[in-house]
Amino acid sequence: MSVKILLNGAKGRMGQAIIRVAPEFGCEVVAALDQGDDPAAHIDSVDMVVDFSFHSVTPALAELAAKKGKSIVIGTTGHSAEEKARIIECSKAVPMVFAGNYSLGVNLLYYLVSRAAQILGPEFNPEVVEMHHCLKKDAPSGTAERIVEVIRDARKLGPESVTNGREGLVGERPMNEIGVHALRGGDVVGDHTVIFAGPGERVEISHKAGDRSILARGAMRAAAWLNGKKPGLYEMKDVLGLE
Repeated sequence: MSVKILLNGAKGRMGQAIIRVAPEFGCEVVAALDQGDDPAAHIDSVDMVVDFSFHSVTPALAELAAKKGKSIVIGTTGHSAEEKARIIECSKAVPMVFAGNYSLGVNLLYYLVSRAAQILGPEFNPEVVEMHHCLKKDAPSGTAERIVEVIRDARKLGPESVTNGREGLVGERPMNEIGVHALRGGDVVGDHTVIFAGPGERVEISHKAGDRSILARGAMRAAAWLNGKKPGLYEMKDVLGLE
């Protein structure tokens, strides 16, 4: 029996991709909603809510899901502290997967980078390099920023350790520095490489995205996994069994 889904943000690129891949994971989008539609009119007929709309919309939708006892998968980003607090509060009532990136490979990358940062130690200098298409407006990417957070957490470093690019006579590289470099060009969907450069050797961990449908497949894998779980806040590392 398929998991019936209310999808908010159905007209966007991610929403359309989710509609296409949902059946592969035993899921069915029975309510494809977007701006102007009323989720309350459809929520009683679904098992789960999936939100890829806009950050300001998510808190009220999460609260509706919590009130109705519906699991929720959240893929919106850019939430304010207040919005995030409201969303997370709902996980006390229903199971929730809340992630900034649903790529299975990227989430495995986070795990491998964390382990490498711990095992290799501070004499292996981390450098993060990302490349995206020429139309991308922000830099570094959100995924690169998350990679930096993973390294900082693993090595207990503060925000002052991060250097975005280098120019001029910058002097010797501090041991606890994390270098971040953003490349832009062409139609690159998203490439991320983490280099740990140590004495006499380098370790490189890379992920290259060739199709945005990987995010939709990850979100539907999360939805299938979440169905029937106990209330709580889950991440993709839980979905993938990386803990």
